[in-house]
Amino acid sequence: MIITVDEFLSSQFDYIIDVRSPREYEESHIPGSINLYVLNNDEHHYIGNLYKNVSKSEAKKEGVIYILKNISEHLKNIDFKPGSKILVYCARGGNRSTSLYTILSQLDYKVYKLEGGYKAYRKWVINYLENFPHNKFVTLRGNTGCGKSEILKYLSPSLDLEELANHYGSNFGQRGKQPTQKMFENQIASFLNNTDPQEPIYVEAESSKIGRLFVPKRLLTKMREGLQIEITAPLNERIERILKYYGNINKEDFLKNLDKLKKFISNETYNEIKEAYEASDLKKAAELLLTKYYDKVYKKREAAISFTNTDPEATAEKIKIFAENYFKNS
Repeated sequence: MIITVDEFLSSQFDYIIDVRSPREYEESHIPGSINLYVLNNDEHHYIGNLYKNVSKSEAKKEGVIYILKNISEHLKNIDFKPGSKILVYCARGGNRSTSLYTILSQLDYKVYKLEGGYKAYRKWVINYLENFPHNKFVTLRGNTGCGKSEILKYLSPSLDLEELANHYGSNFGQRGKQPTQKMFENQIASFLNNTDPQEPIYVEAESSKIGRLFVPKRLLTKMREGLQIEITAPLNERIERILKYYGNINKEDFLKNLDKLKKFISNETYNEIKEAYEASDLKKAAELLLTKYYDKVYKKREAAISFTNTDPEATAEKIKIFAENYFKNS
């Protein structure tokens, strides 16, 4: 059965299979999908070139040979339960998804194919992020190191943008490879679409960029218009938290990121931080970064209430009670 994106989004599937090449899948995909490619990266490139520049019929013939070989290998390894409900998609809902869809349909599975493929899904994502219905956002603000991300883990539903972006959001916030902008947006859209618009959504205040990724404009506006809650924490706890998250950064990356701050801090402060770091006095380096840079550039906004965070779980409970009463009475 062929279904539309809207029908897919209103249904539940045991497996969502992306049959595109690993390169296409890695760039971005429907959240929760697995990659069972029918053409690998080299084959996809080769068949595409053959189709465009040599012979369409020859490309189709050779494509079928590769597709059957790859599907055969996948069938040896998959262990789907009989009766499993499966969605299959490719780039545009064409031959690649049709091939696996047709074969799986002959087995004991309930198989569906996505009309328009991943391209149709991306079109939905772009439109959804410009029009999503959610208006109840609870935004946790506060200086760096106050534990806002830790508090979010005890709140539900919570949208942890830094987790999705694989970045802590600060100059020293690298956590590894970030997803693509498309994948970041796909994850956000999936979260919002699966969250009741009447429920308050807990988020951490962010700038327009997290690392190299942009927060969708409508979401950023809704976060800034939402219920603002200020989080504070004792300086010593903030320092310990910073060391926990950033303490393992290598010297080259630390100094490179410190150089980016040069225009925002005095030469004296820059040298103090650098000297402390090179002397392995990470506590002093962290304290200087917090008090001489981050605290000064933090733009404090009017908040409905402020909580001092010494216990993330207890703080989260206070926030939840306050937010529920706020929306009940507003």
